[in-house]
Amino acid sequence: MKVLVIGGGGREHALAWKLSQSPRVSTVLCAPGNPGMQGIQTVPISDMHALCDLAVKERIDLTMVGPEAPLCDGIVDLFRSRGLRIVGPDREAARLEGSKAFAKAFMNRHGIPTAAAAVFTDSAAALDYVRTQSVPVVIKADGLAAGKGVIIAATIAEAEAAVRTCFEGAFGEAGKTVVVEECLVGEEASILALTDGTCFVPLASSQDHKRIGDGDTGPNTGGMGAYSPAPVVTPELWKTIEREVLERFVRGCRAEGMDYRGVIYAGIMVTAQGPKVLEFNVRFGDPETQAVLMRLDSDLAEALVATADGKLQGVELAWSDDPAVCVVMAAGGYPGTYAKGAIISGLEGAAATGAVVFHAGVSRNSDGRLVTQGGRVLGVTARGATLRDAVAKAYRAVDCIHWDGATCRRDIAAKAFRR
Repeated sequence: MKVLVIGGGGREHALAWKLSQSPRVSTVLCAPGNPGMQGIQTVPISDMHALCDLAVKERIDLTMVGPEAPLCDGIVDLFRSRGLRIVGPDREAARLEGSKAFAKAFMNRHGIPTAAAAVFTDSAAALDYVRTQSVPVVIKADGLAAGKGVIIAATIAEAEAAVRTCFEGAFGEAGKTVVVEECLVGEEASILALTDGTCFVPLASSQDHKRIGDGDTGPNTGGMGAYSPAPVVTPELWKTIEREVLERFVRGCRAEGMDYRGVIYAGIMVTAQGPKVLEFNVRFGDPETQAVLMRLDSDLAEALVATADGKLQGVELAWSDDPAVCVVMAAGGYPGTYAKGAIISGLEGAAATGAVVFHAGVSRNSDGRLVTQGGRVLGVTARGATLRDAVAKAYRAVDCIHWDGATCRRDIAAKAFRR
């Protein structure tokens, strides 16, 4: 079987890495991929029509879409119109990530627990509203903003500034509509599941670390690290999430005629009143995928084929009891302005620790050396007999890697230790 993974970041590297382990898979292509994906055939194509032509030409048996943007642009509809097997929701269903306002209305229609919110397309109306709210309050750009369009305002002045930031174009088209939301209090968890549109199969729980700084300080990012499993998700809580979130999500998609054969990502806040959905994503998370797939003992390719073909009923996934941790190494200045082109060293030493380094924001310079290209550069991932073992192993590998301005959080999984 030939498999195509669409995307070029750490999540896609992890997907290609795991799919290449399947005895059913003969070839894995990643488009556009990145130069750090050793052993994976990369193809420098991003346009979705060209990707579709590539899949036809190469006789691709399965396509896995990593990022949200092509899903929201309708790549699944295009591939299926040409008889190609692809994992992901259709364009209409992808609005559940592409528009926070659409997702909020969907949750309310189908009884999925979530925060109270109001939606605005006018700056003055949004400002009037936030002045009536208690703080902290959450301001969200409605559209896709690479994980950075969510601002938790501690004061009314910060909320007003956040509203102006959105409407004045800081997040482009994503900020033309703004969601003002109740700030939920609790501990977050990331819940991933596969669905074929009729049933769903949960993946292992995980917890992301969104803020740039230790202790959850500083601005939001695309994710600075993750670990799996997340002990906040107890067996009892799992049952509640399956019943009140995943079942209602799948049933709601089916009732509204959405063709959703792909990945559900529910960002959950575990509150005193129970689990509530912060957001839905319609693809694998990054960096949760790196930690979760490190623990998957089943054949990912088989599970994804069953997802795309509507045959998930009866599929069970096997998981290692060993926890896994992913620590994201970022360029200095991220998520703001950051330098590019710093030479990366120490990757061989990191690999010698037994950790796996998934590459994200990297390129090669004129000398052929790997250099930094993006904000989140590497996802250093390790598995251990205990969570402490996994964390120690991941940070040993992190400490082998160097470039000018490299930074990372040093408290990944600390919340689990406190439990």
